[in-house]
Amino acid sequence: MSIYRTAVNRPVTTILVFVAFVVFGIYALLRTSIAQLPDFDANVVMVMSSYPGASASDVENNLTKVLENSLNSVEHLKDMTSRSRENIAIIVLEFEYGTDIDVACNDIRDNLDMISQTLPDGASKPFLRKFSMDDMPIMIISAKADESFNGLDRILDDRVTTPLARVDGVGTVTVIGAPDREIQIYCDPARLEAYGLSIAGISSTIAYENRNVPSGNIDIGTETYSLRVQKEFKDPREILDIVVGYSGGSAVYLRDVATLVDGPAEKYQESWTDGERAATIMIQKQSGANTVDVIRKVKKKMAEIAPSLPSDISLVTVIDSSDNIINTIMSLLKTIVITMLVVMLVVFIFLGRWRATFIIVLAIPIALMGSLVYLLATGNTLNIISMSALSIAIGMVVDNSIVVLENISKHMDRGEKRKEAAVNGTSEVAASIIGSTLTTLCVFLPLTMISGFAGLMFKQLGWIVSIIMLVSTALALTLVPVMASGMLSAKAKESDLHRKFFGPIDRALEGLSNFYSRIVNWCVTHRKTVTLGAFALIVAVFMLLLPKMKTGFFPNSDSGRLSVSVELPVGTSQEVTGRFAHELYARFKSEIPEIKVFEYRFGQADSDNAMASARSNGSYLISMNINLGSMENRKRSASEIANIIRAELKEYPEIARSQVTEGGGGMGGATSVALEIYGYDFDETDRIAKEIQQKMNLSGDFVQVVLSRDEYTPEYLVDFDREKLALHGLNSTVAATAFSAAMSGTVGSYFREEGDEYSIRVRYAREFRNSVEDIENMILTAPGGSSIRVKEVGTVVESKVPPTIERKNRERYITVTGITAKGVAMSQGVERVNEIVKTVNIPSNITTELAGDYEDRQDMMKDLTTLLMLILILVYMVMAAQFENFVNPFVIMFSIPFGFMGVIVGLWATGTTLDMMAMIGILILVGIVVNNGIVLIDYTNLMRERGMNVIEAATTAARSRLRPILMTTLTTVIGMLPLALGRGEGSEMWHSLGITVAWGLTFSTIVTLILIPTIYCIFATRQERRQQRKAAEERERLRMENPEIISLK
Repeated sequence: MSIYRTAVNRPVTTILVFVAFVVFGIYALLRTSIAQLPDFDANVVMVMSSYPGASASDVENNLTKVLENSLNSVEHLKDMTSRSRENIAIIVLEFEYGTDIDVACNDIRDNLDMISQTLPDGASKPFLRKFSMDDMPIMIISAKADESFNGLDRILDDRVTTPLARVDGVGTVTVIGAPDREIQIYCDPARLEAYGLSIAGISSTIAYENRNVPSGNIDIGTETYSLRVQKEFKDPREILDIVVGYSGGSAVYLRDVATLVDGPAEKYQESWTDGERAATIMIQKQSGANTVDVIRKVKKKMAEIAPSLPSDISLVTVIDSSDNIINTIMSLLKTIVITMLVVMLVVFIFLGRWRATFIIVLAIPIALMGSLVYLLATGNTLNIISMSALSIAIGMVVDNSIVVLENISKHMDRGEKRKEAAVNGTSEVAASIIGSTLTTLCVFLPLTMISGFAGLMFKQLGWIVSIIMLVSTALALTLVPVMASGMLSAKAKESDLHRKFFGPIDRALEGLSNFYSRIVNWCVTHRKTVTLGAFALIVAVFMLLLPKMKTGFFPNSDSGRLSVSVELPVGTSQEVTGRFAHELYARFKSEIPEIKVFEYRFGQADSDNAMASARSNGSYLISMNINLGSMENRKRSASEIANIIRAELKEYPEIARSQVTEGGGGMGGATSVALEIYGYDFDETDRIAKEIQQKMNLSGDFVQVVLSRDEYTPEYLVDFDREKLALHGLNSTVAATAFSAAMSGTVGSYFREEGDEYSIRVRYAREFRNSVEDIENMILTAPGGSSIRVKEVGTVVESKVPPTIERKNRERYITVTGITAKGVAMSQGVERVNEIVKTVNIPSNITTELAGDYEDRQDMMKDLTTLLMLILILVYMVMAAQFENFVNPFVIMFSIPFGFMGVIVGLWATGTTLDMMAMIGILILVGIVVNNGIVLIDYTNLMRERGMNVIEAATTAARSRLRPILMTTLTTVIGMLPLALGRGEGSEMWHSLGITVAWGLTFSTIVTLILIPTIYCIFATRQERRQQRKAAEERERLRMENPEIISLK
């Protein structure tokens, strides 16, 4: 007994099965978390080793190369880059996507262990760390303060960061820009010299005076008392009263030679928000934690914290990653709802029955619930990939139900009983429905097996659509005939309103069917003309438009966030940098009204601050985070505003380098082209890079071009003469230590207050360390107590420290990265860069290579093209198995190249780039475009089995199947239109996919309706003639063997 007959005979069981399915789906919806993208493991590992006292060149030759040679043999390694700078080597290993990063880390450790004995003396043991999207801050909060600013560090630590760090899912909470309290002891060198004192001596004296010493116990009578000497400072001002020496029989107090300042450290990274002093709080999530869930809990905790803060401290959210995620998901949800409504309207217009429409549309929510059960069962999230898969599938979900219901309706109209009509109508089209579903699965199931970045991104898409198609097929073969047998009736009585509204539609469709029937009849009788004309058209389109096709990698999305870095000449003081940062803020804020929150930082970060130190920072650098809000609330896009900022930054000649990044540096940012220049000679590669940079800027195709190599850093080198030092009883180490103490200070003790401790730093006062003369006049104290100036035992030489040495795959290189202008695709940018490179004089020992997004795009295109070939083969095999024929699927496959023609025309007409999403659209198209051909050819074969000749069967089938083909095509195309035309947040990602499928399917359907019957007739007619010829030959053979048969006749 067939599945549809069983379902019709047991309607209650069938309905309850799908009700249970819906219940599970609702439960899954309530339990599934939302995210921006699917979760995928890190593919980057950083190895770091310190080499104190070594220059960048020494680090490269003695440490970096040793580590690179060892790590180069690690399996699945894609690229290895390194940065050698003074005192430290950093190596970044990028693995192929999908690599088990834990296994890779074990391999790295094994390789490092083998070379541990060959590392240079003084080099630290290398340590490694995995990097992933979890290391990016998910939330940035600004704490504004007024009177409480000097104590902000302690307030935030006690009342904000500590509670936030305990929130479930929060990984690290880092504060940048809150002034660290420090007790500064500023010494007067002239007075130190007069009293025979030194910085080191004063620091030691303070340490000795600032100490609590436990001294055991004492028994007095029957009691035991602990003994303790308690002389830690209770007030910083006590420090000035300690005796640091004697002169002329009188005590010399610290206040005689120094002043004390209790306040923020001299240098720290200043943070400002909307023109007000503030501290920046960066929150990272734990690995595997859900961003939206974590931020929701953080906001709840912040609401609890706010009342406990001083009245002048306010917490302002600068960046909230969940906003973009939630807005994007809500935008896709609107798209899904709109698609459902439009599909419902199309079905209703074509069928003219609300009950039939209800039955078909019911398939949508039930099928979508199946995907939600999958997400919950596999621990996946509801993200833009999975939500978009739902939107993509809506138009396809109803196709099978439309074909079944339309055929059941025809049987009912012929007078068959409801149940028999449901069973017979379903049985006639069951094979074509299953075939269509299998061809669709041939597209989406292979998506689950793609390797690389595309595989990680679209595995969910493949699984979800595959599950939805299987559920929709089960619905079409079971629930649809059950509900049709219970709800539909033949030739129901029509109301006047129904006739008034649907009468013209039915007449229009009937007229279209008659017109189409005449066209098909003409085409099948003029087969050669039609076929040659069609192929001439496709050749013309491919030859004329394919060369004009623009290609790219990933669509540019508007997340409402900009990151700006500005680099002034190396060595610019923090005060000058600060004034310039305020000037930029004032200008941007006044000229760009879209700015919601503007946070900026400048200055040298504390070396103890891991988050700040990991980022580029220095007295000459400015970092900005700009929140533009949702794209739906502004007229200009983030790209347009970024270009405005880039243009304004170019007006300042004092800016050495600037960079504006859209989206904070994640996926979906501006299109970029990166050119890597490999060569050992710094000067030569610098010359080439700067020439290419200049020409890229002049080309007009790029709005921003930056070099990866830092400028040389100026420094003053104190060169001590060993012989002169020895004459005074000194050596280089003693002299260097004294010099460092005077300039940078020495911390020998800490002031403790309410459980916190603050450094007591002793150094020269600021006015005595502002010039080269101050350095030369700095005093060194000899062992005998005599004073020697630096210039007496050494010289101060101005020099420049070489930049960080960058290497990739064990070769030195520099990268030129350009952000393309509006309307310039990646392919055009790459073409321009290649033209520029040809005009530059590049020696034979220097090579260039395009990398970055272009390299990733090439890998992706290679994988997807291979997958396309596999899909074409699978689709043909499924159809051949369905028809038990090699010719029919070959005929149907002709619709695919015409679908590609539609894609090319659509992308050209709309100016859309052929990017990764468009390629996914092409793959989807292959599985969809053949479905109409399957339905048409299957019905044509059925007509021939009933005794019709080829031309009559083709014409009858075309006329009969026109309405369901138009309905399924319109539902799928209209299902793609919200993706192609959407304007909500995150919609940019799906424009090219929607355009690809909509245009491709439209063109392919037109061709299917005309060309497929024509080509079918060509092959079928030849087959009939061949059969007739064989029959004639057989009759002739029989006549020759049995001549008596003829004579008897």
